[in-house]
Amino acid sequence: MRYKPLGGTGLLVSEICLGTMTFGGAGFWTAIGQLDQTVADSIVARALDAGVNFIDTADVYSEGLSEQITGKAMVNSGRQRTDIVLATKATGAMGKGPNDRGSSRGHIMDGVKASLKRLDTDYIDLYQIHSQDLLTPVEEVVRALDDLVRQGHVRYVGVSNWAAWRIMQALGLSDKHGWARFETLQAYYTIAGRDLERELVPLIDDQKLGLMVWSPLAGGLLSGKYDRDGKGPDGSRRVSFDFPPVNKDRAFDAVDVMREIGDAKGVSVARIALAWLLHQKHVMSVIIGAKSVEQLDDNLAATEVELTAEELKRLDTVSALPPEYPGWMVERQMVGRVPGQ
Repeated sequence: MRYKPLGGTGLLVSEICLGTMTFGGAGFWTAIGQLDQTVADSIVARALDAGVNFIDTADVYSEGLSEQITGKAMVNSGRQRTDIVLATKATGAMGKGPNDRGSSRGHIMDGVKASLKRLDTDYIDLYQIHSQDLLTPVEEVVRALDDLVRQGHVRYVGVSNWAAWRIMQALGLSDKHGWARFETLQAYYTIAGRDLERELVPLIDDQKLGLMVWSPLAGGLLSGKYDRDGKGPDGSRRVSFDFPPVNKDRAFDAVDVMREIGDAKGVSVARIALAWLLHQKHVMSVIIGAKSVEQLDDNLAATEVELTAEELKRLDTVSALPPEYPGWMVERQMVGRVPGQ
């Protein structure tokens, strides 16, 4: 297991992060996973034994039950709290009231206290805003997060599912006022969905944010278990919950190449998909969620897969984004101006 700095900080996190969205299974979340405490304990223990020191959850996962199970699993693992970098998120609806969702100061303050209680911990290493709240001013969000850091409830803050311009606005406010800045971005990224390379990756590189990848297998679509006609194993996630949206023609073109490379190396398509992400220099950590120890082990083994320059070129070519303005115009106008362009 390799370790990378959490954004621009000195805190090191494993290149594989254990996601806990499969823990619990309350309400809507039954389609994603329904793991009880016993199974969750075994998965957390196995991940920690493999060198994973980074765990990600969210208050909305299974309506708070995932945080409860995660907190107990950490204790049951016998590891010191300081051996684990714990991340959670807030913004989603945690009740039926008008102020039980969003990124207002009120909801953030209420949310962190509730998460600390469910996780049974004194502090959260990385507290993330889960989604854009277009109602709440960005300044209110960033100021509230800074207060949480100063109060000791939270050590670092991050963001998820925000547009590049909005992240830059928040970073500018942090710089102007001396507030705690976003250190990480948690975003959807797969070989079948490379959209963030247009605007977010340049921002990540420029501002030294750590990229945490969610749904690296595109909701299981890149597991190698699905056919082009959409058929997959009975009870599989994509059959009952077809998310995130994917250009399936481009995705299965990539799967075909990954299968060839995987067969040559004697590994699964899923391992190749994860290995491709781990070879991207802008990726800090890839979040994997498992329903069994066996699935976890297969995913963890992706850290051992080495892709050659030729293999990476094949994968990059088959999954390349179609040209989009202003990118194609910038590229055209920079010919002869920037080395390599």
